Amino acid sequence: MRVLVVTAVPVERDAVTRAFGGPEEHLTLPGAELHRCGAFDVLAGGAGPAAAAAATAFALASASGPYGLVVSAGIGGAFTPVTPLGSLIVADSIVAADLGAETAEGFLPVTALGFGRDRFTPPPALVREVSAATGAAAGPVLTVSTVTGSAERAAALLAAHPGALAEAMEGFGVAEAAARAGVPVLEVRAVSNAVGPRDRDAWRVGDALAALTDAFGAAAPVLDVGNSHENPEG
Repeated sequence: MRVLVVTAVPVERDAVTRAFGGPEEHLTLPGAELHRCGAFDVLAGGAGPAAAAAATAFALASASGPYGLVVSAGIGGAFTPVTPLGSLIVADSIVAADLGAETAEGFLPVTALGFGRDRFTPPPALVREVSAATGAAAGPVLTVSTVTGSAERAAALLAAHPGALAEAMEGFGVAEAAARAGVPVLEVRAVSNAVGPRDRDAWRVGDALAALTDAFGAAAPVLDVGNSHENPEG
């Protein structure tokens, strides 16, 4: 069994593959190029949950597997100071934070509307092992389709999802595709910026990408393809 790692953009993909060293084999998939590094297949699937789900589904259905684990990986914004810039986060819950409906009484998640699901739970033992190996904090990571740009929206997200550590744009899409294929999922994020008012001068993208490389270097033995992982839960 192999491990599939899905990022949004090529710089994140390259940050992951640097952790493994050695030569890469490039495989062409519909709409994406898969970079094979030993037991790890890494691809940049595009930004947002829809692109991430489509790319993951294509990879899982291709002849490049079979896969024993799917990892959504990249940089993201964090609800600091709990998770400072340059730190690492492993999701213990992957949450679709804006999938639902706005009502006069406030936002209703899709599950409150009587259909769908709004979260996946990665295998708890794997979350603990990866957190211990990398020094990452473990907690909920929110998937959003629109990056937060105000203090008011950041506060509303935290009020709706107490304890959330970060937001990103792909985790739930990757998890949805993985769950439908019966493959467990994990999400790993390196913090590049604070959730809230956009201040690009304060972002630390380079530091976050370096932390992402370090994370996969440390986590590679834990993500052993021979391990048996539980399927994600809704």
